This record gives sequence, C-alpha cells and structure tokens, in this order.
Amino acid sequence: MIFAALLATLAAVLPAQISAQERVELEIGYMPILPVSQLFIGLEEGWIEEAGITPDLVQFQNGPAMVQALLAGQLDVAYFGIGPAMVARARGADIKVVSSNIVEQISVVALGELAPYFEGDHATAFDRFAADKGRKAVITTFPTGSVPETVLQYWLRRQLGADADQVEIIFQGAAQVQQALLTGAVDGAAILEPIVSIVTSRLDDAVVVAAGSELFPGQPGAVLAVRSEAITAHSDQIRALVAAHKRATDLLVNDPDAATPAVTKYVGGGRLDPEIIRSAIKGSAAGFVSDPNFIIEGTRVMHDFQAELGTLKKPVDLDALFDVSIYDSLSGG
Repeated sequence: MIFAALLATLAAVLPAQISAQERVELEIGYMPILPVSQLFIGLEEGWIEEAGITPDLVQFQNGPAMVQALLAGQLDVAYFGIGPAMVARARGADIKVVSSNIVEQISVVALGELAPYFEGDHATAFDRFAADKGRKAVITTFPTGSVPETVLQYWLRRQLGADADQVEIIFQGAAQVQQALLTGAVDGAAILEPIVSIVTSRLDDAVVVAAGSELFPGQPGAVLAVRSEAITAHSDQIRALVAAHKRATDLLVNDPDAATPAVTKYVGGGRLDPEIIRSAIKGSAAGFVSDPNFIIEGTRVMHDFQAELGTLKKPVDLDALFDVSIYDSLSGG
C-alpha cells in the first residue's frame, strides 16, 4: 500500500502521456548490464512509449564503443558509465548527463588462489601473492576509461596505496569478463552485477574482497546521457523520459520483485535465472539513485583522478556535462 501511494504521488508530478502526434524515434545505446536497469523497466512497462519515444535500441559490450558511436553522431540517448560520458564530452560529443542510474556498484571478486591473501592485510595481498606464486595476479575489468577500470585503479592507488604494476590488468567486455572468471582464466575481477552474483553463486572459491565505498567512496556509476540537440528538439519527450527513469529507479529500490522480470529479459540475454537477477537488484537497491545532483561531487573526484591517469586527455567542463534542470523540474528542485 505504501509503495502504491508513492507511485500515485509520483504520477501526479510526472508529465502527461505524450500524444501519438508528438512521437519521436530516438536511437538509444545501452549495455545489457544491471546498472542500466531503468531502461529495461521503462521499455517493458511501456513508460518510454508513453513518453512519446519510439526506441531504436543499439546494444554495446563496453562504454568506449559507445563513445565512438556518440562521436560519430549515431546515438541520441546513451545509458553508460560516467567515465565514458566524460571521455565522450572531452572528445567533442555534445551530450548532457540528465540523470544518474546507480552509485558504488563495483566489486572486486577474487578466485581460489588469490582470495586467501585478502584474509590478511589487503594492502600487501598482491605482493604476497606474487612472492608465493612467482607471478602477478591477473585481474580482468572493462576497458580503459570505463567506470570499473577507473574504480580498480583508484582502489589500488588510493585505498591500498599499492603500485598498479603489482597486478596484470586485462581489459574485456562484460561477457568476456564473466567467462574469464567462470573458467578460472584470471585470478579476479573488478566488475559489477549481475556478474558478481553469477560468479559467486557458481564458484565456491569466489569471494568479494572489496565493494562499493571500500573501493571508491561516493563513486558515480552509470548515467542517462542525451545529446543536446535532442533535448532542444524534443524537450517534452526527454523530460518524460527522465520522469520514466525516476519512476523506474523508485521501482528498483522499493519493489525488486516487480522489477525483476524486465531486467531479466535484457541482462544476460534473458538466459539468467531470475533469482540471480532478483538477488542482484536487492543487493544493489541502496545504490540505485536517479538524482544527477547526487553524483556531481563524486564525478569531480573521478574526473581529477582520470586526468591524473591520463585517461582524460583534456579537462571536462562538468558544469556543461550535467543538465540537472530537467530532473529538478520533476521534483520542484
């Protein structure tokens, strides 16, 4: 009853359904991962259609590939990491982050040979592993500039005070990261849900050794970004899209059971056990945040760190990257 009342209240401040005459087709890029669950819920609940948008979906395996598509003018809307969003903006893509999806969603998973070394001092775990095994630990994550890669580097350098050269990092797409973990081809990964839940449910020796704020406090994650010209040309539809995004976030936080079928359809190609997805949503519930204001400071920290790493070749005007006015107009902010 409480959640029903919440939805009713929310519906009262959301834009009215867009008429058929005002419909627009938008090319929407996404990755089939849990941090962009709002898109999947919006699609399956019909809220994106109600926003007056006919979605032309384009699936990607990693954020850098989406950056290339944005630079080529091939996407109107992108559901991807804040790291690639900054890279795209720095390279000339005129995009605006209009909503957040999730925060602090990365975990470091260690497998059999590596996991025991984290039972002691985390800061020396990789050194001790290398000394005993005669090789560096192999850690897989998403490509350079992605949120998982940036968070891994931040954890190593800032939280552990370790040298990144202490580990061998390999860069892969989501499906490849999962396969590498399940086959034991790597010693661990810095990765997100539902890969974390899949691996820990299937491998008895897989252990989450650090997660969330342990890796990067206040870490921004996936976001909803829109090309500026689309905001200008289709302001009503984009406002309705952000409203649908906010509504989907509330569903993820307050009713994971209701959110599970839509997310299951898209994450893992619909082949995953719904219980894995449900568990991943519940475990991430506290991290689902739609307010873009919430991630601005964390984005500044990430921006400066990526600049230090050399991932960002040019500084990004974060005031120009974010457009919080659409979201704020929904809540009277």
